[in-house]
Amino acid sequence: MTIHFLRSFSFVAAAFVLSQAHAQATGDIVELPLVSGWYDGKVVRYVTTDVSDKKAAVEMGANYVPRLANAINQARQPGQPSAVERIYAFANFKQGGVLPSLPSPIGASNANLNYSPLWQVHKVTWLTGKQPRILKSEEEVLAAEEAGQVSIEKTNLVVNCPVVFSEADGPLPHVKIRLAN
Repeated sequence: MTIHFLRSFSFVAAAFVLSQAHAQATGDIVELPLVSGWYDGKVVRYVTTDVSDKKAAVEMGANYVPRLANAINQARQPGQPSAVERIYAFANFKQGGVLPSLPSPIGASNANLNYSPLWQVHKVTWLTGKQPRILKSEEEVLAAEEAGQVSIEKTNLVVNCPVVFSEADGPLPHVKIRLAN
């Protein structure tokens, strides 16, 4: 699956309108691979652009950005919000990541103050003798851990993965999604 969007999204906000008009006039298109995941039982899609670990960046086809790790190395005061959210990635079972938040609605009207595109990876591993199944929400992941079916390990891996589609809201404005052949 790929995502098409106008090149103008990479420009600063002040130049957005001019760039968008130029991109529409010239037909400039960028294709980026989408990653499918889950939020609250519904499909979401996101783009992985940056990763704090070199090996993971190679595996994900993303930019290696070691400074992303600084987002989790900063000391915070109690009650101070973090710029980093969790994502649950599965180590020994093939399924999309599970997100605990997403923009709602997707786009400039987002009112979810908990959403961040910077995620600290929490590795989920199905325990020996337990029957793996697709988990579609943070609640399901945590319930499986409490039931002794999975272990969850917080890693030092930070990824930048903005959500560009949710089953509930559709795509980010001006984004066109098509299935790969």
